Amino acid sequence: MNASPKPLAVGLTLATLGAISFSAKAIIVKLAYRHGVDAVTLIMYRMLFALPFFLTMAWWTSRGKPALTRREGLSVFGLGVTGYYLASYLDFAGLNYISASLERLILYLNPTLVLLLGLVLYKRPISRLQLLGMAISYVGVLVVFGHEVNLSGEGVALGTFLVFLSAASYAIYLNFSGELVQKLGSLRLVGWATSVACVLCIAQFLVMRPMSAALVAPEVLWLSLLNASLCTAVPVVLVMMAIERIGAGLAAQAGMIGPVSTLLMGIFILGEPLTVWVAAGTSLVLLGIYVFSRGMRSALAQAAG
Repeated sequence: MNASPKPLAVGLTLATLGAISFSAKAIIVKLAYRHGVDAVTLIMYRMLFALPFFLTMAWWTSRGKPALTRREGLSVFGLGVTGYYLASYLDFAGLNYISASLERLILYLNPTLVLLLGLVLYKRPISRLQLLGMAISYVGVLVVFGHEVNLSGEGVALGTFLVFLSAASYAIYLNFSGELVQKLGSLRLVGWATSVACVLCIAQFLVMRPMSAALVAPEVLWLSLLNASLCTAVPVVLVMMAIERIGAGLAAQAGMIGPVSTLLMGIFILGEPLTVWVAAGTSLVLLGIYVFSRGMRSALAQAAG
């Protein structure tokens, strides 16, 4: 009995650190943009530095297991394109136009997009509580979006659209990855799918940019290395370790610290302003996702009953 609080505290700590580490990605990208680098080059360096980690993960989790079949390989490739290549590139491109805080709030809508895709693709019903949570969350994003449009102009609309497409692309990955996760395991799938995305991002740079574009400021290289390690590889490990200890539900709740940590890092590191509109929008998004998650739990409980 006395030992039970310790795994809970450790699991919550790991999930919280994972959420904060992942949320720092937007801050690092915004800092790198100050050195004149573009999205294609920046994401190439992030994926170049992250590739050895994900290849090692794919190899380690594949030991002693059958090789991927042709169908599984094609599925992994498709999921790598939607879940990591497109989602990452669109996110990086969108961050060129909007604040880190708005980007994190848009990506935090991902569970609602997964549910909407489930409705369209599989006719899965949506409860009233889930609809209420979605409505609150989207109003929160619109509040912050409207504030940024007034401050920064039309580029905010493009950036918001790109990041929203990033969230939608990752939602497609989540909707179609379930069967493959059961066959391969989550870490093995992530290792191979992310390796595919890394190779595609590097190939994209080689096709779209001359090699001279790889000559960037040293700060960009260090920030990309930090992004690949602290904000890409480390969160994957931390969150998986947290899920092993406390389950996916509690880990997801601890992840709600993500938008708040991005907001605070944006203020103290990037100098982004904290206004009433940003605070109100962030609060609405967090409240909406909380209500939405309550609706999800109720729906799952009814289905189990």
